[in-house]
Amino acid sequence: MKKLFTLILSAAFTTLQAQHKLTKLWETDTLAVPESVLPSIKDNFLYTSLINGGATDVDGNGSIAKVSLNGKIINANWVSGLNAPKGLGKWGNKLYVADLKEVVVINTVTGKIERKIPAGGSVFLNDIAVDNKGVVYVSDTRVGKVYRIRNNQAEVWLENIADANGLKAIGNDLYILSGTKLIRVNQNKEIKTIAQGFAKNGDGVEQLKSGDFVVSCWNGLVYYVSASGKIELLLNTQDSKINTADIGLNSEKNIIYIPTFNHKSIIAYQLSNK
Repeated sequence: MKKLFTLILSAAFTTLQAQHKLTKLWETDTLAVPESVLPSIKDNFLYTSLINGGATDVDGNGSIAKVSLNGKIINANWVSGLNAPKGLGKWGNKLYVADLKEVVVINTVTGKIERKIPAGGSVFLNDIAVDNKGVVYVSDTRVGKVYRIRNNQAEVWLENIADANGLKAIGNDLYILSGTKLIRVNQNKEIKTIAQGFAKNGDGVEQLKSGDFVVSCWNGLVYYVSASGKIELLLNTQDSKINTADIGLNSEKNIIYIPTFNHKSIIAYQLSNK
């Protein structure tokens, strides 16, 4: 009976045969280690975090770039002087940037840094999500925590989330990539596994209008994840040594924007059915 139960459980999370595909649309010129992409569709550009060094270096070399929706670099140093910027989130005219042990708040109108919010006990702040009330969540992959920022103050909201990385706020729930799992956490901090079985630790997560998801893993893997939790491999660039870091999504056109980290570009793909 135990063996039968195990087989049934594993079947629930098996990888689907390919039903969707990614078609490359364009690739940018060289960017200095792009980690995260946040589309601003109404403004016709992408915000992109550029580490420009090591992922843990406190060197002031990091920046936020603007890239057009057709892949042209508008400004590689729209905001400079950061360290190793990663995840991005936006609320109103505030852009939130995860930068090692603090969240940097940038005024999107002026391009000026307004403040830096320290996250006590953090080591490696990674991804950011903003919910529909403007509450900011930021993951720390190294210590397995998710911080919550309200009134410009950071507090630990969730602990013991292994390899916490990609975040997506949907309604009252927060979706988190935890190692090889996608989990959902409600406001009572009750956790449910939505999908599991990613070959590598997840990096970015976006939800499609259908309710399904696209998940990237830094090593060069991108998955389609159905709302029921079944996963389908869309892209494998590991042999080409092209990373697939914290993705962005144009949900109206189903275009996925992939920052390629050490490959130093952003690649746009059209997602479609096979």
